[in-house]
Amino acid sequence: MSQARLFVGNLSFQTGENDLQDYFAQAGAVNSVNLMLDKMTGKSRGFAFVEFATAEEAQKAIEQFHDKDFQGRKITVNVARPREERPPRGDRFSGDDRRERY
Repeated sequence: MSQARLFVGNLSFQTGENDLQDYFAQAGAVNSVNLMLDKMTGKSRGFAFVEFATAEEAQKAIEQFHDKDFQGRKITVNVARPREERPPRGDRFSGDDRRERY
């Protein structure tokens, strides 16, 4: 995982990608902003990933913005970690119940 990719958490649910782009550009060249949205509702999940051109700019953003107020919330800014592997979840609604019934 790149040291230039940051996790940004505790965002206001009204925060948009353009808001994050403008805010984090104060620390350096932002390559991309990826705001996580709920699949069902399309609303923000309250966190995003911001990628900078260099790891140095990302580190500057951590120092500048971690635990600071942004749109009324104290945000978390850290280097993004790889997603942890989780076992697949069964689909409760598919009707695919393989247990034997007596």
